Amino acid sequence: MGLLDIIIILLVISWLGGFSLHIGGGLIHLLLVIAVIVLVVRLLGL
Repeated sequence: MGLLDIIIILLVISWLGGFSLHIGGGLIHLLLVIAVIVLVVRLLGL
């Protein structure tokens, strides 16, 4: 498991936790977008 995998997991967990507790507002959705971008970059090997 690489560093990017750990970052993706942490961002998704933070997003789920913030989404379920209704804290952070737009920041929570920004975390999910960042996690998706990192995942796509990793899959494409850029």
